[in-house]
Amino acid sequence: MPRETITTSEAPSSPLYSQAVRAGNHIYVSGTVGVDISTGKLAGESIQEQTHQALANCETILKAAGSELNDLVEIGVLLARPEDFAGFNEEYARWFPSDPPARYVAKLGVELPGILISIRATAVTA
Repeated sequence: MPRETITTSEAPSSPLYSQAVRAGNHIYVSGTVGVDISTGKLAGESIQEQTHQALANCETILKAAGSELNDLVEIGVLLARPEDFAGFNEEYARWFPSDPPARYVAKLGVELPGILISIRATAVTA
């Protein structure tokens, strides 16, 4: 099965991994954080602000792949602080008010340098 790397300048990137990879009708979005590409800084200090930006970045990467949030079948979340779970759920519910994708959340209990969340996702397209 051919593998296609998805890249966009509209979302944070790293030379260490692809923003997303398409394999067949599956799109695998790498872990994305709450960095606002227009400023190069974290979107804010709260879990809600960073969750919002991380999901917006994920949406941007999906669009670059010709996909959208409605195509998501699974989301994986890493939280730096276990106490942010409720705030994360509050913002997440705004993005997926009904029929959300399958999801797992790992609460790491470690403080990363300002980064409170990382979200990875898998989409399936027709």
